[in-house]
Amino acid sequence: MRLQRLALGILAATALAWSSATVHAATITIVNIDGAGEGFNDPTPVAPVGGNPGTTIGQQRLNVFQQAAAIWGALLPSAVEIRVRAAFNPLSCNATSGTLGSAGPTGLTRDFPGAPFPGTWYHIAEANRLSGSDLLPANDDINATFNSSVGSPTCLTVGWYYGFDHNEGTQIDLLPVVIHELGHGLGFSTPTSGSSGNFNNGFPGVFDHFLLDLNTGLHWDAETAGQRVASANACTRLVWDGPSVTGASPGRLGPLPLLRVNAPGGIAGDYAVGQAAFGTALTTGGLTGNVVLADDGTGTTSDACEPIVNGAALAGNIALVDRGTCTFVIKVKACQDAGAIAVIVADNAAGCPPADLGGADPTITIPSVRVTQADGNTLKANLAAGLNVTLIKDPSLHAGSDPMGHVLMYTPSTFSAGSSVSHWDVTANPNLLMEPAINSDLTSDVDLTLNEMADIGWLDIPVPALASLGGVLARPDVVRIQWVASQAQTRTWTLYRRESGQPWSAIGIPSVVGQSLLSAEDRTVKPGTRYDYRLGSPGTNGVEEFTSDVWVAVPSGLGLALAGAVQNPASSSRMTLAFTLPTNDPARLTMTNVAGKIIRSEDLSDHAAGAHTYDLASGARLSPGVYFIRLSQAGESVLKSAVVVNN
Repeated sequence: MRLQRLALGILAATALAWSSATVHAATITIVNIDGAGEGFNDPTPVAPVGGNPGTTIGQQRLNVFQQAAAIWGALLPSAVEIRVRAAFNPLSCNATSGTLGSAGPTGLTRDFPGAPFPGTWYHIAEANRLSGSDLLPANDDINATFNSSVGSPTCLTVGWYYGFDHNEGTQIDLLPVVIHELGHGLGFSTPTSGSSGNFNNGFPGVFDHFLLDLNTGLHWDAETAGQRVASANACTRLVWDGPSVTGASPGRLGPLPLLRVNAPGGIAGDYAVGQAAFGTALTTGGLTGNVVLADDGTGTTSDACEPIVNGAALAGNIALVDRGTCTFVIKVKACQDAGAIAVIVADNAAGCPPADLGGADPTITIPSVRVTQADGNTLKANLAAGLNVTLIKDPSLHAGSDPMGHVLMYTPSTFSAGSSVSHWDVTANPNLLMEPAINSDLTSDVDLTLNEMADIGWLDIPVPALASLGGVLARPDVVRIQWVASQAQTRTWTLYRRESGQPWSAIGIPSVVGQSLLSAEDRTVKPGTRYDYRLGSPGTNGVEEFTSDVWVAVPSGLGLALAGAVQNPASSSRMTLAFTLPTNDPARLTMTNVAGKIIRSEDLSDHAAGAHTYDLASGARLSPGVYFIRLSQAGESVLKSAVVVNN
């Protein structure tokens, strides 16, 4: 899959804070519904482990649940007790895979007093918190069931680790699994069916208001059932665009690993890769080389499952191999022994951007990556033209988000009930708590899950100040700032800006998002310039009050902006771009559709350094849809998206 590249400059990630004087930490109570002698009541004696003082399996299990409840309770405010019905029972499992646990709300409710969105389902625990009362007092709030068979010969073979210190070794760390499942019960899931696209009893969930379909430009609450089904299976095309998650993601996600084709020019660009768990990791400096197809002379000659016969051709180059019957480490080791400096493994079946390459071999010292079948076919078709690539981690992009910084949702090409949509995508790196599989590097950190809870309304974050800084995103062409204010909806607000040594100027009005978030955007910035921003709001006495100043250093670089007279959505017969070239070097504007097809490519060699405008439609009628416009110069590039609508 071809990736779009965008340079981002980040000043700060989203900060969440609230006043202890006005917000009560939630009390989360574990309700043990196991029978005598089993589950939480298992009397098998064990020694205390990893900070867990329990002396029986049952007590240690209960202690882990109570620890997870305490972690969430300290983060979420609620004056209403949250009750979790919990049990350990045998669940679906075999020696290599199985269900570790599951949790969800016992009920949904809508249109209650204090509901931020009308006609919208909320998980009952959050609805109770927002309304300030127990809306379903006869019921507990969350159901949780965990697999008591884990560790048996027929269920994953390794057992649960019950410590609190995440020193699980080869066992499965129970604590992050419980934190994960409680996250689902508290609000990290949608009641809308991803397989049929139907709302629950005709109404969307609050989760749906932040699921953005990049193919349609619509959120799930505004799409048809068919559009929702399509997006639930559309690899990397469904994202979360809530402001808290988007603001915090650059501080959580690392640089994006990718394969960058340098030549031939017809396929030049960035392609998604999965990283190997073995060998040398990719670096931000990158590794560049010519690509040669491996040949083992047997069966599928390019799968490197037998001894390499074209070692002389591979030596000093990057080997391209096909996935086949042998393991990844066998393939990579064979190519390394033949002198290859890196390996690209192409999938042998269609699918989403590839997962990582698993395996272990300490003797492998070269990097390796995995690409989709389609991208592998593209690479193979261009070998004769002189295929040259760079394997790199790009710090301007983030693993697990789209080029605009929205975090990807898990939408594999084959819908997976219970996993698709209601999880972050597996491409996130470092791994996130709410991915569909629990990874061994997780701890008690709820990472972006807390920001998701803020987006759906769990955290209104009242603070003593007029408003507190929520997050800052700075790029060469735009600055976006968010503030959290308990009176966001009830006061009027003005955005002010000043350059160093200049007076303050009112430049706009921030938009109100949800109950308590103010979002402002400044598209008149100059690359390399520092600005101060603040919000003003008249108080009850009519005197304007101001937030603390926020300074933002706008990064230098190419400035490509849909600004001034440009519309977004744009007209189908006009798409005028405003952009800035920092040097006189040759430059190019390229416009592609969502399928990666080039619609327009313009040589800008006759454009000198400075500000320019250009009509990419140039009188031709563009089909309605989403387009990506890339500006490139001197090895740098930036990208913007635009939605074209009918006149």
